[in-house]
Amino acid sequence: MSSAGVTGAGLPQGRGGLRRLLADPVILLAAALIQVALLIFIIWPLVRVLVVSLTPGGVLSLDAYRDQLRSWYVQRAVVNSLMVGGLTAAVSVALGFAYAYTLVRTAVPLKRLFHLLAILPIVSPPFVSSIAIILLFGRGGIVTSGLLGLRDFNIYGFKGLLLAQVMTFAPVAYLVLRGVLEGIDPTLEDAALNLGARRWTVFRRVLLPLAVPGVTSAFLVVFIESLADFGNPLLLAGSAFPVLSVQAYLQITGMFNLQAGAALSVLLLAPSVTAFVLYRLIVGSRRYVTVTGKPGRSSLKATSPAATWLLFGVTAATAGVVVMFYAVIVVGALARTWGVDNTPSLEAILYVLNVGRETIRDTLAIAVTATPISGLLGMTIAFLVVRRKFPGRGWLELTSLLNFALPGTVVGIGYILAFNQRPLLLTGTMAILVACFVFRYVPVGIQAGIAVLRQIDPSIEEAAQDLGASSVVTFRRVTLPLVRPAFFSALVFAFVRAMTAISAAVFLVSANWNLMTVQILSEVGSGRYNAAAAYSLVLLAIVMVAIGIIGLMLRRGYSPVQGRFL
Repeated sequence: MSSAGVTGAGLPQGRGGLRRLLADPVILLAAALIQVALLIFIIWPLVRVLVVSLTPGGVLSLDAYRDQLRSWYVQRAVVNSLMVGGLTAAVSVALGFAYAYTLVRTAVPLKRLFHLLAILPIVSPPFVSSIAIILLFGRGGIVTSGLLGLRDFNIYGFKGLLLAQVMTFAPVAYLVLRGVLEGIDPTLEDAALNLGARRWTVFRRVLLPLAVPGVTSAFLVVFIESLADFGNPLLLAGSAFPVLSVQAYLQITGMFNLQAGAALSVLLLAPSVTAFVLYRLIVGSRRYVTVTGKPGRSSLKATSPAATWLLFGVTAATAGVVVMFYAVIVVGALARTWGVDNTPSLEAILYVLNVGRETIRDTLAIAVTATPISGLLGMTIAFLVVRRKFPGRGWLELTSLLNFALPGTVVGIGYILAFNQRPLLLTGTMAILVACFVFRYVPVGIQAGIAVLRQIDPSIEEAAQDLGASSVVTFRRVTLPLVRPAFFSALVFAFVRAMTAISAAVFLVSANWNLMTVQILSEVGSGRYNAAAAYSLVLLAIVMVAIGIIGLMLRRGYSPVQGRFL
């Protein structure tokens, strides 16, 4: 087995690594093509946004920024965006921590059901919560109008938006924090208890310090997601509560002012990139290792019976709200005319399946095309970053992850500015939507692939190459089967996001290629809430079926013994 020039982490060092890369033209070509693609589809749109915002009338100037920042309405949008993002992150992390702690550290019933209910908002369109809130608490809502008889209750604005954001992004915080809590050895808490420490002291002095990096990461992830969100603010914020993402969209589509839209998107970009840099610094610099290699079963004594039932009540109440939201979506989809005639009917479902057939077909075609490209690209970049050393490797990783920090509004505006003229004329085509989804959602696959590859001994792949396998065969038949969990996560995430994305896609749809999420917004804007609920229901059903099919294909396609893919 060859080991020359390979460290324990599996990275060829110095000139030896570069020589090995030059001797493998396939890998070299793949690295070069990916670098070029990242330049075109990530860096170039961002450059176009900056150039357009800085050159109104073709002259270098900051006038577009000055004009926007002088406006009290834009000033309010900046403050409102930061306030909603910060509060959403704080409440979501608190709720997600309580939810994750209950399922990981206590012995309560219905854990599996609670976990599935927490996942449901993640695989749904991001504005389903907004539609449910309008159906429940709007002027014709079931609770406000039907049960309480209120006629003037206004759910729009800060309170409605904050509720929608928390219900949309708390599941993200839950997933991050569940992984953090599962990674902390529970015997440490048992040891502290056996030494006489009180439960609150154990929580405060043992568990919480170990969870701080994860809590901080969850806060920053939710803050970025909330700040970049477009669907919920568009439906619930209203004109009295402006936010930056919606104002940038309205400047482009309503006022046809590209400079103003670009300047607002850059203002939106600054806090997102700052949070992203902090996130990378925290995740990259701090490691709290508590995994010893020994079994770590806890006796679950760290939580008192009273605290356990209090946490169970919080978890059950949160899960109950999720059930209520999705139940009202079903009721809304089956209503004949929401707010006027709520008698059960299949008219809205049939309307979606007939009138919306082409939109469903377009959405599926784009998602099915983008998903495998995004999954394979993510695994390839992860492989290059972890297993190869070459000039520009750090730049490749940073650039490929950059889109995670870019709000969808910025990406959408950047794409229409970058690809509206030859030789890169893509606007109005399916290609621009596919490219947007591939490069926007590939960072999750990259991160998952990197995490798994760093746990796998590189000598397995070296053995295959020493036995005569080429780099492509080794990657396809050895590496991909080994990273199957990460590959599955990348495919599912890419498909779900391609089906449910709205913030960037709303700028890129055309008469030829429309998306279900954009159609849902259109139905809400027209007051046809039952049609919007029906579209959401059909979309959710497609996503659930597709996740099952992807899992089945990977289980059948990969044999753990033979390492084959399909």
